[in-house]
Amino acid sequence: GVSVVFLCILYSRCFLFFFFFFLMIRRPPRSTLFPYTTLFRSIGKAIMVLLLTTPALLSMELMAQDLKKPTLEDLLPGGATYRIAENLPGLQWWGDICIKPGIDSLFAVNPKNGKETLLTTREKVNQVLGSLITPTETTATPSHKGSKVQHFYNTEFPWPDKPYMLIKLPARYIVYDFEKDEFVKGLPQAGERNGANIDYTPEGGHIAYTVKNNLFVDNKAVTKEPEGIVCGQSVHRNEFGIGKGTFWSPQGNLLAFYRMNESMVTPYPLVDITPRIALVDKIRYPMAGMLSHQVTVGIYNPDTQKTVYLNTGDPTNRYFTNISWAPDGKSLYLIELNRDQNHAKLCRYNSETGELMSTLIEETHSKYVEPQQPILFLPWDHTQFIYQSQKDGYNHLYLYNTDGKLIKQLTKGDWLVQDVLGFNAKKKEVIIASTELSPLQSNLYKVNVNTNKRTPLDNSEGVHNGILSASGNYIIDRYSTPDTPRQIEIVNTQNRKSISLLTAKNPYEGFTMPAIETGTIKAADGKTDLYYRLVKPADFDPNKKYPAIVYVYGGPHAQMITNGWMNGARGWDIYMANKDYIMFTLDNRGSSNRGLEFENVTFRHLGVEEGKDQVKGVDYLKSLPYVDGNRIGVHGWSFGGHMTTALMLRYPEIFKVGVAGGPVIDWKYYEIMYGERYMDTPQANPEGYEQCDLKNLAGQLKGHLLIIHDDHDDTCVPQHTLSFMKACVDARTYPDLFIYPGHKHNVLGRDRVHLHEKITRYFEDYL
Repeated sequence: GVSVVFLCILYSRCFLFFFFFFLMIRRPPRSTLFPYTTLFRSIGKAIMVLLLTTPALLSMELMAQDLKKPTLEDLLPGGATYRIAENLPGLQWWGDICIKPGIDSLFAVNPKNGKETLLTTREKVNQVLGSLITPTETTATPSHKGSKVQHFYNTEFPWPDKPYMLIKLPARYIVYDFEKDEFVKGLPQAGERNGANIDYTPEGGHIAYTVKNNLFVDNKAVTKEPEGIVCGQSVHRNEFGIGKGTFWSPQGNLLAFYRMNESMVTPYPLVDITPRIALVDKIRYPMAGMLSHQVTVGIYNPDTQKTVYLNTGDPTNRYFTNISWAPDGKSLYLIELNRDQNHAKLCRYNSETGELMSTLIEETHSKYVEPQQPILFLPWDHTQFIYQSQKDGYNHLYLYNTDGKLIKQLTKGDWLVQDVLGFNAKKKEVIIASTELSPLQSNLYKVNVNTNKRTPLDNSEGVHNGILSASGNYIIDRYSTPDTPRQIEIVNTQNRKSISLLTAKNPYEGFTMPAIETGTIKAADGKTDLYYRLVKPADFDPNKKYPAIVYVYGGPHAQMITNGWMNGARGWDIYMANKDYIMFTLDNRGSSNRGLEFENVTFRHLGVEEGKDQVKGVDYLKSLPYVDGNRIGVHGWSFGGHMTTALMLRYPEIFKVGVAGGPVIDWKYYEIMYGERYMDTPQANPEGYEQCDLKNLAGQLKGHLLIIHDDHDDTCVPQHTLSFMKACVDARTYPDLFIYPGHKHNVLGRDRVHLHEKITRYFEDYL
């Protein structure tokens, strides 16, 4: 459209130009125009100059208007043209050799010089794979569907001393010798029963998986449980760092697994609307203050096919987490937590009898204790292990012996250890990631266990994630900075020399992008620094008044502002800034990476202190001369949905428009493990639950509020939103509602673009 208009104007002006040019060069008859010739030619010259310059000015203006701005399709996962920084997926170690997988080829990278060597090709592997299928089998039979290797990204190299790789196919796991180009025989197959939660042990050659609620090992049923009992899967709703349900011993000869009895938990109905007659999908959802499930831990021996259960006593109102094995496999360690989550115990059990051998460490806190990491034994001394704790206010490493005696604290300071990458046994070092340089960063260090000396391993910038080689001499370091979308290097942990594997280009190069700023303001307590991010339009005009939108999360275990790529700004933030909104995000007290006191200030009244901090952020926004203080909006999802709704209700004079996704409305409706950690039970904290029940504030809604919920949300069940709608009807207030059918706790895939189009339209309509 712009091009057509421009061409029409250009052609018409060219015609006029030549017309006046012809009149100028043609000498008029003296008898008629002589007195006006000079004037006529001066006017003609002026018109010609105007005709010549106007198209150029118009062209520049139209080109400026036609500069590309990234669309939601470019900015969001699920978008048809979603742009992401170039990557090298699947990088890993085979001993101390870096493995670089691709679609058609598999390379080894020498960490000393970066030289690449071809290990094998997809064509070669599939040729050998074809020989495994007998003449009576075809690739169309159920056990061989998808039997060809499609790429090398999900291959693994768990044998550091053998030229073997583990190939994961839909119907089987296969070990391939890439030096001999042949398959290693004798490995049990998995998938004949459509197994899930597959867990393979390279040490023992056994494979565990689940089918529905039961556990199988090497295609033999370990459990045969009735409805309501689940084995071999993650428990306690994935809290306390739990992410799986099976744990092989170091020798691969014993398997610890979770058994969860949910039969006492009242089924919660979710509705599947895809069939003509909608079906009820009943999930087990233990709400705060109600009966919880009961968990026990079993140990299965594949050789004897017998199971021993740990004698933990009555599992009622207790949590078992952070399972780890002793290096000799003779004992199993776990952390037991009471339901109040204020008393944790590190326990050791005999793996042969299941009996409790000792309680090594006990930890208590007046608010809560939150164990998230299993203990790690020193590879050079199996009588000592590293235990992680926040008992001094920040997550740090402590060295204990197997008698439970504290040897020393390995790390200390007003910063926290985020991750332990592993060890360098020869140098007696532990490799960590921490916030020592800044709460906005994650940087890599080695810590000498004997001297406690910490040595930085990276460039001290941005957010780093590392994968340690078998010896601990090298790290695959992936990092980003505000201006670097992705950098991947191999770093020598002894001399810090690095080899670059990838420097990704800006995926939005050639697009008009907004400006991003960060800074700090004081929290509502008047003393704590809070980090914020401000995103301004690319064509920002300081003399203009812009509406502002606060994007909020605000809950535990999340951090919105970092020193990573674009300071953590999301695609929608970029999109809205390009539509002339000021986008603002603040990490309030209660959020992550700032220590225990910063987080637990919200204890027993979630959303209240966080809201006070967000208002301080709005005060800062209003102090900016280019922000229209009468047009402040807010948007968030999950905990951010709770915050959005709470801010609209508690501060109706500040926030004019809000979009809340999957919000918690009443903490009594939320699950036990998370909810009771931060709120206690409704029976123990009735005042807190009453204060934080947003249904009680429904009558205070003045602005425009859109609530979006997924009909199959099994994290924050739809009852939250529906009960709030009822409260608003009773209070004669008028929020808006939109439902996404078929989605769980967030809108993923292609529909994610639709979601953000919906959110955008709401702000454009009302803000």
